Amino acid sequence: MEIILKTDIAGLGYKNDILDVKPGYGRNYLIPQGFAVLATGSNKKILAENLKQAAHKAEKLKADAEALAAEIGDTQVVITMKVGESGRIFGRVTSIQISDALATKGIAIDRKKITVEDIKFVGDYKATIDLHKEVKHQLNVSVVAESED
Repeated sequence: MEIILKTDIAGLGYKNDILDVKPGYGRNYLIPQGFAVLATGSNKKILAENLKQAAHKAEKLKADAEALAAEIGDTQVVITMKVGESGRIFGRVTSIQISDALATKGIAIDRKKITVEDIKFVGDYKATIDLHKEVKHQLNVSVVAESED
């Protein structure tokens, strides 16, 4: 079944992508939730016209995303966590913590755009920030032990 996505869906595709999905997934989930429409001839023509008009806006969004990636650059985010004796952290480092740490440095990133691996120990890690369809940036995340004062 061919569909046109109306929103970005992680793991599936980006807005305005034409995709083949299983019929049950399309008809029972994507279309009723408003995430997609059927890729009929008329919907494809409407999409083509919308893409033509949005090409200029898309270039500006991509340029803004690249500028934000350059602004982030080699920024290192330090997250302090409670740590056990073996160096294992209590709890989990989440995208919310990373987003908040970036906000303290003056960089506003939506937490939903940050993907972080499962962090269980103190150390240095990488998080991926999905700024645009074509712009992804690696962020250095350092997890340190909370000092006991």
